[in-house]
Parts: sequence; structure tokens; C-alpha cells
Amino acid sequence: MEIAGYIASIFIGIVLGLIGGGGSILTVPVLVYLFSIDAVLATAYSLFIVGTTSAFGAVSYYKKGLVNVQAALLFGIPSIISVFLTRAFVIPAIPENVFTIGSLVVTRDLLVLLLFALLMVFASYKMIKPSNIDPDEKNHPMNYPLIIIQGILIGFLTGLVGAGGGFLIIPALVLLCKIPMKTAIGTSLTIITANTLIGFLGVDNKDLLDWIFLFKIAALAIAGIYIGFAIAKK
Repeated sequence: MEIAGYIASIFIGIVLGLIGGGGSILTVPVLVYLFSIDAVLATAYSLFIVGTTSAFGAVSYYKKGLVNVQAALLFGIPSIISVFLTRAFVIPAIPENVFTIGSLVVTRDLLVLLLFALLMVFASYKMIKPSNIDPDEKNHPMNYPLIIIQGILIGFLTGLVGAGGGFLIIPALVLLCKIPMKTAIGTSLTIITANTLIGFLGVDNKDLLDWIFLFKIAALAIAGIYIGFAIAKK
């Protein structure tokens, strides 16, 4: 299973490089089901892996002038604050056994996986649902309150389940900020980098993390993101 996990790690980077998000949707299941890592710990690992990988992508897009700094700040600042507060206060406040239904005990790990599963279903629905909004429409102004609210929401989700939120960031940048798709991808990677690495700073007991394992997975994902770039060009 570990070999499959290492191969899947490359695809984490490919997805990030190709569409500017979605890498963390793969990362947590890979860590939990292929490497048998505790779910809450997997969310912390995911923050580091996705953040490090996205950073390489963000730098590459920035050099090409494909990062909208204003949008990244507008979207990213409330998101960063939200993700840090979630990792520092919300996650530690969740009890080991959340609640019991009959003989079923819903533990913190199970709750995180359930929330992650719901997030994946929601993401897939939003991606296949036709949109009635024209991303090329220039006549209406940016919706600043909605952008800030969405930034806070994405920060909360990032901190809670270790997901970078790219599947929500990309549509928000295109539809709410009126940013072209390639620039939206670069800006999304920048926001994801800030969100996930700031979230990782809020992780407790970093001395207990398997840093060698983390760097191996991150290295494979970074290789994958450059493969994703090559595919995206075509």
C-alpha cells in the first residue's frame, strides 16, 4: 500500500499544477488509507505537503506575472486569520469522543473524515453543476463582502480538515474578482500556500511529526506539480 501511496503523492502535485486546487482532496485520503495515519494527524501533514507544493507552483506563476496580488491579499488575509484560529483553538477543543449513537461512538478522527467526505461531495457537485454566471461579464463590481466571507469559510475548512480550498477559491476568483483563469490558478496557489503553511504553524507537538516522511511526500508532490504545469500548457 505504501508504494501506491507514493505514486498517489505525485498525483497530488499533478492536480495542483493542472487546476490550481484539489490537491488536498487527495492528500488526506492518501495519508489515512494508504499510509494508515491518524485522521487528525493527517490533516496536519496535509497542510505541510499541500503548502510546500503550492509554494513552488505559486513562485512559478508569479514569475510569469500570473498572480493577482490584490486579490490574493483581499481573499487571503481573512482566510489566513481563520485557518490559524481554527488550528489553534477549534481542533484542540474537539473531544476525543464527540458523541455516541447507540453502540456507535463518533470519535474525533471519525468526525474529521465524515466532514472531509461531505466536503468532497460538495466539491464534486459544485464542479459539475452548470453555472449561470458569465465569468467574462465586466459590468458589475467585485463583491467585497462576499469575497471576505468566502475567505473566512475557506480558512475554517482548511484548518479543520486540512483542505486548501482551491475548488472554492478558483470559482470565487473568476466569478467574484473577474480574474482570468490562468491568473486565478496562480493566485489560488498563492492563497493555498499562505493558508496551509500558516495553518501548519498552529499544529501542536511538531517534534512528534515524522519529518523524513513529510519531506519525501512533499518532494514527490513537488515533482508532480511540474508535471501538471507541462500538461496544463497543452
